[in-house]
Amino acid sequence: MLEPRDVKTSLDAKRIVEERNLKYVKIGLFDIDGVMRGKYLSKEKFFSGLDNGLAFCDVVLGWDSKDKLYDNALYTGWHTGYPDAPVKLVPSSCRSVPFEGDMLLFIAEFDGAAEQLCPRGVLKRVLKQAENLGFNVTAAFEYEFFMFRETPESIREKGYRNLTPLTPDPFGYSVIRNSTHAELYNDILQLSHDMDFPIEGLHTETGPGVLEAALVYDEALKSADKAALFKTFIKVWAQRNNLMATFMAKWSHEEAGQSGHIHVSMTDKDGNSVFFDPDQTYNMSNTQRHFLAGQQQYMPEFLAMVASTVNSYSRMVPGVWAPLDATWGTENRTTALRIIPGNSKSQRVEYRLGSADSNPYLALAAVIASGLQGIENELEPICEVKGNAYTQSFPSELSLPSTLGEAASRFGASEITKKYLGEDFVYHFAATRDWEEREFRRHVTDWELDRYFEII
Repeated sequence: MLEPRDVKTSLDAKRIVEERNLKYVKIGLFDIDGVMRGKYLSKEKFFSGLDNGLAFCDVVLGWDSKDKLYDNALYTGWHTGYPDAPVKLVPSSCRSVPFEGDMLLFIAEFDGAAEQLCPRGVLKRVLKQAENLGFNVTAAFEYEFFMFRETPESIREKGYRNLTPLTPDPFGYSVIRNSTHAELYNDILQLSHDMDFPIEGLHTETGPGVLEAALVYDEALKSADKAALFKTFIKVWAQRNNLMATFMAKWSHEEAGQSGHIHVSMTDKDGNSVFFDPDQTYNMSNTQRHFLAGQQQYMPEFLAMVASTVNSYSRMVPGVWAPLDATWGTENRTTALRIIPGNSKSQRVEYRLGSADSNPYLALAAVIASGLQGIENELEPICEVKGNAYTQSFPSELSLPSTLGEAASRFGASEITKKYLGEDFVYHFAATRDWEEREFRRHVTDWELDRYFEII
């Protein structure tokens, strides 16, 4: 019997469906916000899709995370009638869905003109440019997420207030918590194994009901697949167990934000690290130094891809473990970029600016593209931080946009983002972030009511 992760080709995909005697399979693709959209397909339709491709309504690229239609997208909209766009299946993405018997899940991605806007397609284009420069990229994601004793119904009934966390009070790295809730932790670890997004480490973070999961590193595209599936199916698992998981960058003004840190390293075509040089300071090769410099210099221009919601910027305030400038340091968790000295297997850079709400494909594309620009132009990093970055001042060019609207404007005007991501994608993504900002400005917050209703 063929195992899901042994599926590599269309023939393999057909074989495993036949062996499991499945009448239906599940497919899903990821939209601009990293939300998995999909459907069940009959065996016959799935087989046809493997041979000839599928079609998927391109509204998936034309609406936001609440299914509201963008009013500023050129690619699709009322003016195009929301036609179908070609989609191709990825046989090697095959996974079991452990709570659905023998059900299988396959990732799909947009093809044709729509591929220019497809998040997975964007990352693939960046990785191709890395390959053309002689590099293979590996990456790993780590996510913080809060768990609540709530349901989709109860959080709405409560108006998202006075929610009951899985556990009370901050208790980082708690053995008491993970032992008391050992079944929950082991269920998550088993799910990560069954669906092939294996977790390297799982522990409580500092906050009521907050966990952190570090995923095992892999080739960059596979790593992004695993991160996107992890975020999706942790939410699924939680809801199936009368819990709720959130990856909001900051769900409460009282609690710390939630990060989505990304670790990146690169090798040459023979598998040798291009970041490691034992004769250099911090074991940091010239290539890694240039890569770091590119990430630092172009962080403001790519910020919208790693802090992609209005809420992302609520996390980027002093004192909550989120970087405020495009800073770097060695083993320094107060900086945006953290150099981790190691050996030929572990030398890497951690991009700490990313928030948990970002689209893994797009965030990783930004992290890599900015670094490649540094290598191509042999840039040099500036202002290595010693000590607490939050209490220090930095040159104005290291300042980051403070709102999504400002970040979207910087992103859309950048020639470097267009170089690596393509003009069509840059225009479309900037437009979607402008829409997101405008949607926010249409609403009155609880803070405004409390502050102004009576007094002003």
